[in-house]
Amino acid sequence: MSAIILRNLVKRYEADMAVHDINLNVEAGEFVVLLGPSGCGKTTTLRMVAGLEDVSEGEIYIGGELANDLAPKDRGIAMVFQNYALYPHMTVRQNMEFALRPLRLDRAEVNRRITETAEILGLDEYLARRPSQLSGGQRQRVAMGRAMVRTPEVFLFDEPLSNLDAKLRTKVRWEIGYLHRRLGMTTLYVTHDQTEAMTLADKIVIMRQGRIEQVGTPEEVFVRPRNTFVATFIGTPAMNLVPAVSADANLHAKDFSLPMPQKFRNHVPEGLEVLIGIRPSNINLADSGPANVFAASVRGIEYLGTDALLDLRVGSEELVAEIPAILRPEVDAQIHVSFDMQSLQLFDAKTGQSLESI
Repeated sequence: MSAIILRNLVKRYEADMAVHDINLNVEAGEFVVLLGPSGCGKTTTLRMVAGLEDVSEGEIYIGGELANDLAPKDRGIAMVFQNYALYPHMTVRQNMEFALRPLRLDRAEVNRRITETAEILGLDEYLARRPSQLSGGQRQRVAMGRAMVRTPEVFLFDEPLSNLDAKLRTKVRWEIGYLHRRLGMTTLYVTHDQTEAMTLADKIVIMRQGRIEQVGTPEEVFVRPRNTFVATFIGTPAMNLVPAVSADANLHAKDFSLPMPQKFRNHVPEGLEVLIGIRPSNINLADSGPANVFAASVRGIEYLGTDALLDLRVGSEELVAEIPAILRPEVDAQIHVSFDMQSLQLFDAKTGQSLESI
């Protein structure tokens, strides 16, 4: 499998900058997800790697070879699209075979590749069917199989699960993860769905407005977000952000104060306006009395099965907490909560940047 290297990659449409100076290394065999909201430049970046969009500036290397001027068929890549792009008049076998025509393989090798790929994807019994006779999940597997039979160096996925219902998305997501573990294929995967990113990726690239905001493992971007955009984009529900001021080794919000977490004590100057970042899962129900326990009113509850989301008001601050469903109180109840101090994040209120690494 080949590595992908993007160096100072830019895509410009006349005066509109779609992608700004992207630098990224995708190691051989690595599963990297480009994640971000619609219009952030992730699909444009993928299409430049595929050769479907021209590069305005910068360089793309695939397997150590400069690929800017290579035709898509010469890049050693295969792409799976959101809309499957299957030929409706062809059977599953014919769709997969069509992808092999440019390679001019002998019949025995064609049959071997199709048989082997169909077995891996569980398509053996569907080879004679047409796409209209398949479910959405089966059609997506055919699209993946058509890419796999070419034995490419790099797999590119452009939001492949968007057209599936929730149950099928989960099933096909597992299948993609299994295939990557089995085949060790270098994969660049575009999605706006953070669940796909968190469950599939070795490394997540979070993008906004054509720029990379953070690159890291799923745990890194969740636990140590670089800025408030990443903090609120990753995680469902989003991280709570509470305005506060640093003073006397404490964080003073409007209606409550917290001791400065140890990891920030040598980094955060006195009088700095900050945002305290609190994950909903780091807000806990507590008994009244101990220090750093605060009264809260329950304004609403969302039952999620094993968990429940509480819409809380602590003083004038509105917070969301995620707790075991069995512990959920009644709406309008008066309760007490505490925060997991080791998990708190601090951000500069003006720049939105994390203060952990200052």
